Amino acid sequence: MKIIINPNRNDWFEILKRPTQTVGDIEDTVTGIFSEVSKTGDVAIKAFTNKFDGVSLESNVVTSKEIERAIQQVPEKLQNAIRLAKQNIEVFHKAQITSKISIETAKGVHCWQEKRPIQKVGLYIPGGTAPLFSTVLMLAVPAQIAGCKDIVLCSPPNKRGELAPEILFAAQLCGVTKIIKVGGIQAIAGLTFGTETIPQVYKIFGPGNQFVTVAKQLATKYGVAIDMPAGPSELLVVADKTANASYVASDLLSQAEHGIDSQVIMVSTSKSLIDEVSEEVTKQLEVLPRKAIAEKAIANSKLIYVENDDLALELINEYGPEHFIICAKNEDLYVDGINNAGSVFIGDYTPESAGDYASGTNHTLPTNGFSKAYSGVNLDSFLKSMTFQKISKEGLLNIGGTIELMAEAEGLQAHKNAVTIRLKDLKK
Repeated sequence: MKIIINPNRNDWFEILKRPTQTVGDIEDTVTGIFSEVSKTGDVAIKAFTNKFDGVSLESNVVTSKEIERAIQQVPEKLQNAIRLAKQNIEVFHKAQITSKISIETAKGVHCWQEKRPIQKVGLYIPGGTAPLFSTVLMLAVPAQIAGCKDIVLCSPPNKRGELAPEILFAAQLCGVTKIIKVGGIQAIAGLTFGTETIPQVYKIFGPGNQFVTVAKQLATKYGVAIDMPAGPSELLVVADKTANASYVASDLLSQAEHGIDSQVIMVSTSKSLIDEVSEEVTKQLEVLPRKAIAEKAIANSKLIYVENDDLALELINEYGPEHFIICAKNEDLYVDGINNAGSVFIGDYTPESAGDYASGTNHTLPTNGFSKAYSGVNLDSFLKSMTFQKISKEGLLNIGGTIELMAEAEGLQAHKNAVTIRLKDLKK
């Protein structure tokens, strides 16, 4: 990991850059695949699955027999662990349910807001080097609580044309209505346009690589909503001299092993801790099964020394990390002062892995600095807020004059007339 001491504020932008390609580098590829899928549907899906996943499928729809077989392959202990994680995620997301808001804004003017589920949602579950069955829980559980009617799951098949048994087990546990063996850009395109086997959805959820992230952004041009731009994983730890170097190193590596384009950063007010963490990272890295992947991510990562907590907090808010771990004596300063982060983990015994799996919070979070404007996935992500109003005769008499004056001032005479014609009848 690169060690940076007291970086000049003018250099922060360059230092905090993510190791990702720009949208311009990827967009032509994404646009081309979208065009093919929109024209030929499943023909294009099959061709791209063969090209990118190295497998030719007779059917990309997962059958009930495949699900039954998968359930038998998942060890009972892991099934119980998945059920426990699901339970905690349910508890946290059910607590986010809000009641109808109703108020009389003026005498006779009744306004209210209700939330309704998004009827058709698509869940993208990454496969590749690490099939993320935990993401099934993070997306399908709140979708089910929200009451979404159609929950379509897409995930890339392996070379045998199969999905990980754990993904299928979690999907059936959480009420997914259809499972499709398709990944990458072509999965997002299929959910955007709909094909013979892939239902068109109203909103797409889920993390992915840089290509999937750009594909989701392109989907919005075709009227499909997305949860957020969620690309390669990232983590920032702030730590002072009171922190445990081995804990910090383990957290950094937990995200580095996600992929070669992941990024991890430690910001510290202690030079000695930086040295200790650097040594621990090297030591722990040696025994990781995914060492080759983590090593490449570590090469993109940094250990940054700053002189005080206030400067550290300012730098962290500028970065806007997906995951933010606080291992510092002055933790209240960071808890109260952090404005830009997807999810925050506080104290020596709150590893980021807890949020990834079983504490109950959602791990589908904004990356690449998007935490400055986006929230992570939550129950409201699967709901729409709809407003209603009912105005009585007395109510229209109370606010009608105001509407007429404002409409006339904007030059919208028909708007004014819609009120005037009613007021004349009421005043007769």
